[in-house]
Amino acid sequence: MTEISKVPVLVTGGAGYIGSHAVLALKDAGWPVAVIDNLTTGFRFAIPDGVPLYEGDIEDGELLARIFAEQGTGAIMHFAGSIIVPESVENPLKYYHNNTAKSRALIEAATKAGVPHFIFSSTAATYGVPEISPVTEDTPRNPINPYGWSKLMTEQMLGDVSAAHDLNYCALRYFNVAGADPEARSGQSTAGATHLIKVAVEAALGKRESVSVFGTDYDTPDGTGVRDYIHVSDLAAAHVLALEALIEQPQRSLTMNCGYGRGFSVLEVLDAVDRVTNRPINRVLQGRRAGDPDSLVSDPKRIQSTLPWQPKHADLDTIITHALAWERKLSDLR
Repeated sequence: MTEISKVPVLVTGGAGYIGSHAVLALKDAGWPVAVIDNLTTGFRFAIPDGVPLYEGDIEDGELLARIFAEQGTGAIMHFAGSIIVPESVENPLKYYHNNTAKSRALIEAATKAGVPHFIFSSTAATYGVPEISPVTEDTPRNPINPYGWSKLMTEQMLGDVSAAHDLNYCALRYFNVAGADPEARSGQSTAGATHLIKVAVEAALGKRESVSVFGTDYDTPDGTGVRDYIHVSDLAAAHVLALEALIEQPQRSLTMNCGYGRGFSVLEVLDAVDRVTNRPINRVLQGRRAGDPDSLVSDPKRIQSTLPWQPKHADLDTIITHALAWERKLSDLR
């Protein structure tokens, strides 16, 4: 196989949870990398030494043009955006602005500058409540909230722009991202985060009094919702491999699920946290939340057959152990 040319990569939202892990993965693999982040939800401490940070907004076309020129940007990894599903229902215009309109501005700036490769942080929320699980990439996309729609609209834009311009792209549809960098260089740092494993390790360390279990009457083995949890570092590795695939075949664009194809229920996750910490978490049983599917598990066959992706952390206890280590470090950082 020919050696891939490691082009300079601009990571949007690189001070955030998944973006910062992508920066680490790129840097570890020897790619030149820079970050743009407005730091509204990102953290300056999440950006490694030696990585240029442009504090600003992806809607700022002049800033983007300057970054592309200064860095010689050859690819974009786009993580910037808003991600809280209930908030998207309460404030849809915020999500259509941050996730859709700003993505449009970024894609326009990329095409003007001739940036040829674009990796997009998409989501399993584009599927809505699928009738069948595991979910393939051909499962009908039918989002049930503005967050899912805002991401699907960006996928549509990328498809249309790719057909009209010299831009190929990869949309990676994440399932439930969890865990932290194994070396505790970054992790989920957002205060008041709603991700189950983040909430559970906070409770295990006494930062929360309890964990709410929303719904115990789902059509699952123990009645609680089943989700496919993917380690954030495995997800970051998939982005680097996807970028290599785009560079290798510039006429090809890709859309792929990112998950392990194995689901765990809410109670199984909480039992695992109890097991890893040797300390039982206080659980509060509550009613279902609107729109939560019984089970949401990926079919990972496409990514496995397209990329040489070999997950290193596909183990629930490992994911929890890394999340716990980061949560302890976060107490010191604050």
